[in-house]
Amino acid sequence: MIIKDLTPYIGQHCETTATGTLLKHIGVDLSEPMLFGLGEGLSFIVWNMKTMPLPFIGGRIKSDALTANIARNLNLELTINETSSVAKAWKDVQAAIDRNIPVGLKLDCYHLEYFTIKIHFAGHYVAMYGYDSSSAYLVDTAQQGSQVKTSLKSLELARNEKGPMSSKNLWYTIAKKDASVDLSTAVKKALKNNASEYLNPPIQNISYKGILKMASELEKWFHASKNKAADFQLMAVLMERAGTGGAIFRNLYRDFLNESYQLLKIKDIENAYEYFKEAATLWTEVSGLIEKAGRADNPDFIKEASQLLKQVSNLEKAAMEQLVSLK
Repeated sequence: MIIKDLTPYIGQHCETTATGTLLKHIGVDLSEPMLFGLGEGLSFIVWNMKTMPLPFIGGRIKSDALTANIARNLNLELTINETSSVAKAWKDVQAAIDRNIPVGLKLDCYHLEYFTIKIHFAGHYVAMYGYDSSSAYLVDTAQQGSQVKTSLKSLELARNEKGPMSSKNLWYTIAKKDASVDLSTAVKKALKNNASEYLNPPIQNISYKGILKMASELEKWFHASKNKAADFQLMAVLMERAGTGGAIFRNLYRDFLNESYQLLKIKDIENAYEYFKEAATLWTEVSGLIEKAGRADNPDFIKEASQLLKQVSNLEKAAMEQLVSLK
């Protein structure tokens, strides 16, 4: 069974791509930066993971929250399902596809056969729009091939994987409600909510405080690494190229701010856009310096990256201060 009238959403980030595909199917077609912004997606976290030699660096809010925020801000009906039963997980998704309803899946990309870089990451999202006796038909990010397929067995393993960021065979659908929401109202609400969360981190390793923490500890991580080339290349890839839209999601948020300004014509949003435009450029410089440091085994690049991170923290804090009190 293949949903014939489905048009894949072409995106760089996995969750916005998966959710964007579901939204397009119900007639809601927004840019990827707009989806990321309406999802209140901008954040930052430094997180020690036992499965990684260095702390994980993330630039967005926690898994599962972005789609929930999009649905809430646009007044859409989001239905999320989880089960520990592999058989039920497949039966439920199969039934949705049979009713011409594409589904979003959260899974571990390690098991997907079209992934060339094998790393366990259980916070990956795809949209599923079909299946046959041996394969599942999926929409993934543009860099992964957009419309792809993987064996039903590999999909089962990916959905049922355990570990950090994993869920119990999670799948979701999105439907319209009777009442629609004005986009201007939704955008302003999302901007204020994201800014408020960003400016009030519950712990020191989140948002602008987390960026300062990274700046202060980066040199320590460098000297502690047993394989600097591999470790710091991976860190740079996760920040710049692994489905973040570049600059650890800052390019997406920068473009969301630009779209928001064009829509609302509020000076504070334009100011925040200018701050994030500079921050995004600096993030790309930081990831480049981190990769160079590992490859050359040279801590001077790390020291330079740390100084840039302090600038980034100040820029992002200033931008969010412009947005938190929007009228």
